[in-house]
Amino acid sequence: MKKKLSKRQLDVMKVLWDHSSPMVASDIVNGSPALNINTVQSCLKVLLKENLIEVADIVYSGTVLSRSYRPLISRDEYFNTEYKDIIGTSSTSSLIAAFIKEEQDASELERLEQIIQERKKEIEEIR
Repeated sequence: MKKKLSKRQLDVMKVLWDHSSPMVASDIVNGSPALNINTVQSCLKVLLKENLIEVADIVYSGTVLSRSYRPLISRDEYFNTEYKDIIGTSSTSSLIAAFIKEEQDASELERLEQIIQERKKEIEEIR
């Protein structure tokens, strides 16, 4: 990823990430009340240029042919890149600890424990 996304570009990406199938611009507008069609089209143009999304297909939107879009970067990949830029050389564990302190869902904490255990096993197998 070359540059940080603007607030509106991130809003568009969030809508795309939240849907499993490609979306046309008008569907993206419907997915976020903060967006209008001109903003979405402008953001899509930039996101295409940056190779963060792609044209998935040409489909009918009502009676008009429209491009449908899908993300080329996952939410996790984006977050990983952004958080590394934010924390720099700071400890990853302090960032994760801050998230854990705020987490209210016990099942999510169990999922985090499972991820940590799986990663430990992977590292031990490599050695």
